[in-house]
Amino acid sequence: MKLYLMIASLFVASFTFAQEASSSTPPKVWSLKDLIDYALENNITVKDATLNKNLAEVDYSKAKSSRLPNLFGSASQNFSSGNTIDPITSDYVTDQINSTNVGINSSMTLFQGNQINNQIKQNKLLLEQSVFQEEVEKNNIVLNLLETYLQTLYSKESIAIAENNLAASEKEVLRAKARLDAGTFALSDYTEAQSQEATNKYDVIAAKNDYQQYIIELKQLLELSPLQDLEIETIDENMDLVNLELNKTTIYNKALNFLPEIEVSNLNIAANEKELDIAKGGFLPTLSLIGSLGSGYTSISDNTFSDQFDVNFNQRIGVSLNIPIFNRNQTKAAVKTASINIEKAQIQKQSTEKDIYKKVETAYQNALSAQEQVIASEASKTAAEQSYKLAQKKYELGSLSTTDLVINQNTFTNAQQNYLQAKYLNILYHQLLQFYQGNDIKL
Repeated sequence: MKLYLMIASLFVASFTFAQEASSSTPPKVWSLKDLIDYALENNITVKDATLNKNLAEVDYSKAKSSRLPNLFGSASQNFSSGNTIDPITSDYVTDQINSTNVGINSSMTLFQGNQINNQIKQNKLLLEQSVFQEEVEKNNIVLNLLETYLQTLYSKESIAIAENNLAASEKEVLRAKARLDAGTFALSDYTEAQSQEATNKYDVIAAKNDYQQYIIELKQLLELSPLQDLEIETIDENMDLVNLELNKTTIYNKALNFLPEIEVSNLNIAANEKELDIAKGGFLPTLSLIGSLGSGYTSISDNTFSDQFDVNFNQRIGVSLNIPIFNRNQTKAAVKTASINIEKAQIQKQSTEKDIYKKVETAYQNALSAQEQVIASEASKTAAEQSYKLAQKKYELGSLSTTDLVINQNTFTNAQQNYLQAKYLNILYHQLLQFYQGNDIKL
């Protein structure tokens, strides 16, 4: 019995340890690359673009198949009485007739104003366009992730700043209380210290809320469950983004060659030009090849069912020519519409090029500004920190009022926030410029 108890105890201990080990397993820390790779596989916007590409593949395959002949089988069973025409022999009879017809029919378009060939070419262009449109959506997800990722890191560091301010305020309240009790401190100074402590508590709560909001945005981009924990990796603090040399013209030219939006616009123009060719084909005649095989049975014949099918077997082959004469100006309207759509597509391309130039110009100017802001804000932060430390020492010695200490603390806090903002904006705009040139995002 003791042996059983020992074994059971060991089993329970092992199970408990395993549970503790599994519960203490730290959550996965996501790098930016992890976020991008996962989002490109799971984001519903990217999935929708992929499905659109798959539909374009189906349309292209369907267009190619339009060159092939069709084939239909038919069968009918008829009963008639009185004066009628035998559907098999075409004789005029007055008896009751029981007849059976079976057949196979086929037709093939030989010429249709070259519309079939142009339709195939257009669907091929639309397929290529859908491929580039999928890349556009993927790029949008990558850029959204980059921006949200950096905003999340910024808000995370803001929490640390707010918590440090709160810890300092709590100490200042304790000192103020001790001095108030000793009679060496005014009540107004003590209440002001309490007010600053409450303000800093609010700032901590607000900073944590901002962080959680950005985590929610990341989960939305990744299509993760709201209940799933998400921890992100910090970036390399030793990145040198201050002395980077930038050339706006070079970046813009590379962006025009790299970004898929330009190819989407070019293919849109080409697809509309093919639509014009298809519309013009409506003025030309259509030539088709038709053929059929068939046989049948009629009850008024004395031959057997199988014999009649052999005797009545028929074959037919021919050509059909349809010449458009007047279709209520439908073809003319289609040609005019296609011509207008070509002009619209060309304007859309110009608009796309303007948008790309605006993106590059904005990122370029902001990158230059952010470089200077990093240098200025870092110097301001250093000076504000030294001033705040000096103010704390004076406050400890009783030679500085709470109001002046609060002013110094707020100045230091603003300087820290300005530096953080400049740092992350600097990283963001430099990474955007790298991305526009076709380079990988590396943090």
